[in-house]
Formats: sequence, structure tokens, C-alpha cells
Amino acid sequence: MTEMVYGTVPVYTGEPILPRWWRTIDKWTMSCILVLFGIGLLLGLASSPPLASKNGLEPFHYVTRQAFFGSVAMIVMFGVSMMTPQMVRRMAVLGFLVSFVALMGLPFFGTDFGKGAIRWYSLGFASFQPSEFLKPGFVVVAAWMMAASFEVGGPPGRMYSFVLTTVICLFLALQPDFGQACLVLFSWGVMYFIAGAPMILLLGIAGLVVMAGSFAYSNSEHFARRIDGFLNPEVDPTTQLGYATNAIREGGFFGVGVGEGQVKWSLPDAHTDFIIAVAAEEYGLICVLIIIALYTVIVVRSLLRLMKERDPFIRLAGTGLTCAFGVQAMINMGVAVRLLPAKGMTLPFVSYGGSSLIAGGIAMGMLLALTRTRPQGKIGDILMRRTR
Repeated sequence: MTEMVYGTVPVYTGEPILPRWWRTIDKWTMSCILVLFGIGLLLGLASSPPLASKNGLEPFHYVTRQAFFGSVAMIVMFGVSMMTPQMVRRMAVLGFLVSFVALMGLPFFGTDFGKGAIRWYSLGFASFQPSEFLKPGFVVVAAWMMAASFEVGGPPGRMYSFVLTTVICLFLALQPDFGQACLVLFSWGVMYFIAGAPMILLLGIAGLVVMAGSFAYSNSEHFARRIDGFLNPEVDPTTQLGYATNAIREGGFFGVGVGEGQVKWSLPDAHTDFIIAVAAEEYGLICVLIIIALYTVIVVRSLLRLMKERDPFIRLAGTGLTCAFGVQAMINMGVAVRLLPAKGMTLPFVSYGGSSLIAGGIAMGMLLALTRTRPQGKIGDILMRRTR
């Protein structure tokens, strides 16, 4: 009767998506990612014109492409960050399956672009690197398997995740792409450690990794050449590492000035793997420290938020994504200063590369979705649920 007289009253089922997303998202992490992307465009303006000139392209061809792929990556990141953990898991499983199939097809349909490692599919207008998209999907799938082992009567998820990790690392080593294989193995190891793996088991796995490295050194010319170059006390000034080392030394504290750097004219990968050398030469140590600080804020803030999380899946997946992101940045910069052997790994959101940017957007979107603030419930309720 009331509705007949006064009309129906609208029923609101909850807070709208955008206000809830803005209220719960980690704004510091999101801001740092956007700043890193902006720095990447700035460094691209300095590093890519020489390569474009060599290839007979417009001076800012690569910068334009980086801005396009980066914009797509940011849109994807925002979209994924609005998902629930359940939606993130479903998307990751589907993405992992597609990327894994693409990874298996690389020996038959892939190309190396003259770099000695078959890691890409050539699409004509662009290239596609399956391993970049495989990483975030793998981390979430492995975390799901490990979290399932915590349930009463659950499957041996940790063993399943180890088998999956081994298979993926073997496929990556066949390319060969030992850098991505090490990153996948490290991400799994961190999650496995948090999931309660015994220390003796982790030491045994570390021993197996050393044995695998020795085997690869003896049987892979590509791997042995990079290790020998790293161990050689004298750096050949005509190699990429030699050019990068000299550029970092010349940059000093404040840099030689915008546009005055010379390393971009010598390094073929100045806009990708060695972009930190361009930053160090033209903008100096201050710019490098700012970049390091941005990565540090992202990693530390994400881990601090995940420490408060009581859902095992969210905690494991978020930690794996965070550590993979931070270690990839550390490896890229470590190679440039010759602390690590050459890996062919990009600097997240700073280096040029469509696959790297979009895959990074997916991974950080997942991380932002998993680190959003949400009701945790009482610890007693969780313990009671597990004992039933």
C-alpha cells in the first residue's frame, strides 16, 4: 500500500565501484608507478632518437610507441586493480594457460630478432614475448596451489607448484632465457618460504639450481659467454657493459646535461636493457637514486600492506608479484653497473617494450587489487574455520 501511494524506494546494494576503489587503493604505490612511467618517457626522449635515426625512422618513433603501449598498460592496470581477488585469480589462470601454450610454441614459430635467443613472436607491426605475460599469471596460479594446501583435506598444492615451476624453467632455459627462469624460480621460492617450507628443502633446491647452472655453463655457449664476460676483471670498452660502465662514471652526481650524453649513440639497447646508463650519464646519480627510491616505496608499501592480510592466497600472490617486480628492477640495474651478468631484462615501466609495459600493467594491477584495504575478520573465526 505504501508503495502504491508514495512510489517505490530505490535500494542501494553497496558503495559504487569507483568511490570504493579510490578509498581502498594504495595511492602511494599507484603514484610511484605513474611517476616511473613518466620518467621512462623522459628517458626515451633522450635514448631512442639515435636508434630511430639508424633504422631510418622518425626521431621520436620509439617514444611514440612507448607512450601508446604505456597508456594501454596504465588503462589495463586501473581496470585490473578494480577486480576482486577471485576475479584476479580467474583472469590469471586464463592468462597463464594462454601464455604457457604460447611459450611452448616458441621453438616452432618464434624468432630471435638476431639476439641469439628465441623469445618473441613477430606480429609484423609489433612483437609479443610470452614470458613477460607468463610471470604474473604463474605467480597467482602458484599462490593458489599453495593456499589450497592450507585447507583441511586440501591437495598437495606446494608439490604441484614445484612441478609447474620446474616445467616452466625448463621451457625458458630452452630459449635460452635464464634471466626469466631465475626470476620465476625466485618468485616461487619466496612464496614457498612464506607458505612454510622447511629450510633444508630450500637449501636442497638451491643446490639443484647451482648444479643446473654448472650444466648450462658447460653446454650453452650463450650462457657461458655471459658468465665469462661477467667474471673477466677487465671490461672491454667496446661492449655494451663497457659503454654502460663508462656512461655511469661520466655522469657523476649531477650528469653531463640533458641531451649531452654519448652512450645512446653506442648502445643498441640504450632504450631497453641499459636505459639506467642513459639516466646516470645525462641526469647523474640523483636521477638514479630517485628511480631506486620509487621502486623501494612500491615494494616496501606493498609488503607492509600484505603483512596485515589474513587470506593465505592474497598474501602469497601479492608477495610473489611484489618480489618479482622488485627483483627484476634490481637485476636490470645490477647488470648496468656490472654487479650481475647480462640478463636481457627490462627496467619495469621505464624501459621501452610493448610486452614488458603491458605485462607490467597487468602485474601491478593485480598487486593493487590484492593490496586494497578490506575487512579482515577476526583471527579466531579463521582458526575455527580451518579446524572444522
